[in-house]
Amino acid sequence: MAIIRWDPFRDMVTLREKMNRLFEDQFSGREEKDIMQGTWTPSVDIFENEAELVLTAELPGVKEEDLEIKIEDNTLSLSGERKFEKETKEENYHRIERSYGSFYRSFTLPNFIDHEKIKAEHENGLLRITMPKKPELKARKVKVLKAVSADKEKSK
Repeated sequence: MAIIRWDPFRDMVTLREKMNRLFEDQFSGREEKDIMQGTWTPSVDIFENEAELVLTAELPGVKEEDLEIKIEDNTLSLSGERKFEKETKEENYHRIERSYGSFYRSFTLPNFIDHEKIKAEHENGLLRITMPKKPELKARKVKVLKAVSADKEKSK
């Protein structure tokens, strides 16, 4: 039996080769433009203050006419498409890292949102959706009354 010296990089090379084969098998038969225009998911931030819930989504390169916002059954859904606009011929590209294609995100809204007053703004690649809270559910202070003793009640 021969003694073989362990080389940790050999395992990494083997893993890389397996991953390459996996991706080659996955994308074989698909055209390059189909891979380029795969789905993507825009990043969102959601925060809340006393008066409203705010959702901000990064949508660089998405035009307002390619964006749809729906509210249905306490669910807010965002969908749209970022289109690949060819400024040069495809064969002149060295690398395409930005994702293109359609996207869809949905979020369950809490019951305290006033659906009639939701507003959306789209500027500089950012979508900001402001969702006001219903007035009756905003925090309010309750005044504590002094307790009346039973002896004072009887004397009245």
